Amino acid sequence: MTQGSDGDEQPRSVSLTDPRALRAYAHPTRLTLVGLLRRSGPFTATRAAELTGESVASCSYHLRILAKYGLVEEAPGGRGREKPWRATARYTDWPGDSEDATVAAAADALSSAVAERYFERVLRAMEDRHRLPRKWREAEMFGDSLLYLTPDELAAFGRRIEELLRPYEGRESDPSLRPEEARPVSVLRIAYLDREIPEEIPELLDSDSEE
Repeated sequence: MTQGSDGDEQPRSVSLTDPRALRAYAHPTRLTLVGLLRRSGPFTATRAAELTGESVASCSYHLRILAKYGLVEEAPGGRGREKPWRATARYTDWPGDSEDATVAAAADALSSAVAERYFERVLRAMEDRHRLPRKWREAEMFGDSLLYLTPDELAAFGRRIEELLRPYEGRESDPSLRPEEARPVSVLRIAYLDREIPEEIPELLDSDSEE
């Protein structure tokens, strides 16, 4: 659990399982608004419009949709379009797989939308990284590794990464925990079966197995 901006306990993550919620969240503007609220909120629809380039009416509409599915909520103070909004949690979880075909399709669509957003942000970061101090350019990571893992090992690998990240999470909500040189760093975690080596996984592709 982490502290909310007004001192209330805030869940670490919000879980989406309703296909309607999954489809609603996949909208690019809504993904952007939730990300901004988590980093810079609370703020009003007017401020959201300034940050996104969307109209105030559009931001107000999208914020209400996000609130409907529990991703954002009204923060204390203000009224009408000047009421502030805040994120309900630091992260969003959704199913990696589901026996319900509708849920599975909506979850895959959301994952694709999020992946597109990730790599748009990476490309933007690459465009002006030459302006960064040398020590930051040398510290940034950009690469990949090919590992041979079982499903259980891959799941355990993910948990170990989560454990490595947790000691630094509190710095987001409590500036007093940040060292003087600390700056916001986005860390992407993506792991997938490598289809470019098809001879290694032919029995898995289009498999009807439920395992």
